[in-house]
Amino acid sequence: MDLVARISKHFSDSAHLKLQVRDQLAGPVASAAQRMAQCLMADGKILACGNGGSAADAQHFSAELLNRFEMERPALAAIALTTDTSTLTSIANDYDFKQVFSKQVRALGQAGDLLLAISTSGNSPNVVEAIQAAHERGMGVIALTGRQGGQMAGMLASDDVHLCVPASSTARIQEVHILVLHCLCDAIDCLLLGVE
Repeated sequence: MDLVARISKHFSDSAHLKLQVRDQLAGPVASAAQRMAQCLMADGKILACGNGGSAADAQHFSAELLNRFEMERPALAAIALTTDTSTLTSIANDYDFKQVFSKQVRALGQAGDLLLAISTSGNSPNVVEAIQAAHERGMGVIALTGRQGGQMAGMLASDDVHLCVPASSTARIQEVHILVLHCLCDAIDCLLLGVE
């Protein structure tokens, strides 16, 4: 096995997918960033959730807003619903793992807030439940998915934004997801700070 060639192929495949979906995702990413900036300017907050690598992406995004991305600015209101182990394990133990995010959304989410729901398959039961809870609370949803969008694609409201990476490899989808999240952070900063 030629590891160098295999690694080189991963780089090529990742770059190719990013270029392939650039034009398809640029408009929806801009729409999502505008929704997020409007939410934040209206004293709303963004709740983010996902499982596994998507949980890490939710935390990464929240950290970039709460602290800073690449420009100095005031902290922005974002909460990763993936970080409180006592809350997550108590909900999973007392109720069901499907409710670990939805119970937090119902407790913390308000009308006008946004949910960033991340799932490479679009079928994560606890993320699906979180979207339902967000809609019940009058929240908008930004869905970050892969493949064909899964169950999440069919449950989004007309004013929600779906950012779907049409690929089958979870690793490649996640690589585009992190680029999308960085684009969102940059666009939010530009919208809030007036950067050209």
